[in-house]
Amino acid sequence: MLRTPDEVERMRRAGAAAAEVLLEVGPEVLPGVTTDHLDEVVHEATIARGGYPSPLNYRGYPKSVCTSVNEVICHGIPDSRPLADGDIVNVDVTIFLDGVHGDTSVTFAVGDLTDHDRMLVAETRVAMDEGIAAVAPGQPVCAIGRAIERHARRHGLGIVREFIGHGIGTEFHSGLQVPHYHDPRASTILVPGMTFTVEPMLTLGDPSCGMWDDDWTAVTLDGRRTAQFEHTVLVTEDGVELLTVASDGTVPADAFALPAAV
Repeated sequence: MLRTPDEVERMRRAGAAAAEVLLEVGPEVLPGVTTDHLDEVVHEATIARGGYPSPLNYRGYPKSVCTSVNEVICHGIPDSRPLADGDIVNVDVTIFLDGVHGDTSVTFAVGDLTDHDRMLVAETRVAMDEGIAAVAPGQPVCAIGRAIERHARRHGLGIVREFIGHGIGTEFHSGLQVPHYHDPRASTILVPGMTFTVEPMLTLGDPSCGMWDDDWTAVTLDGRRTAQFEHTVLVTEDGVELLTVASDGTVPADAFALPAAV
């Protein structure tokens, strides 16, 4: 689970590229735009950077990005449905570049949101940040989920348990598992050189989920909305480093920040 210094440096480049692809697609998220269009933008932006879109043909996944709209928890497949004013959509970008992967996502507002949806999106971002802040050498993996769960409960949000963070590097998904809820069984101790994703999926209602018959699209059973944010991170000697930050230092979640309703 530990990355060599060379792998870490390549992951910084891949992470920056993933962040820059997300920054490029963000302004395209508008009412009337299809998620197929977002997929095309991601595909072209990925290839332009010398990378390959990691989701494409991964275990049969048919597109270059995951676009999860409203009640879709994750792994939504881009299609011809136009986004509507008031929708929310998570765009999950992963690029394979220089032999390693960079993985990051943002939930975007499409036009104007209700106060509840605005709160969901804003506080899911904060929950991710709280989880990342818990990363430090010597801490168990479960400290991440404990921090996320504490924040989610404070705001009355559900936590999806079926999908979790994962180790990443030369593999898209490696063995390390990172629950976004407090699970004492996640007792692996964090050490410098580990790389993994933190990507909580929170819900306005019951977090129970179902699967469409495409075997990819996970949705909330009650049909209520869900949001997700994701970074790839590195455990350092004194804490944590975000790897999915653009080369100019821009963090996509900051660039498209959505303040909570007052």
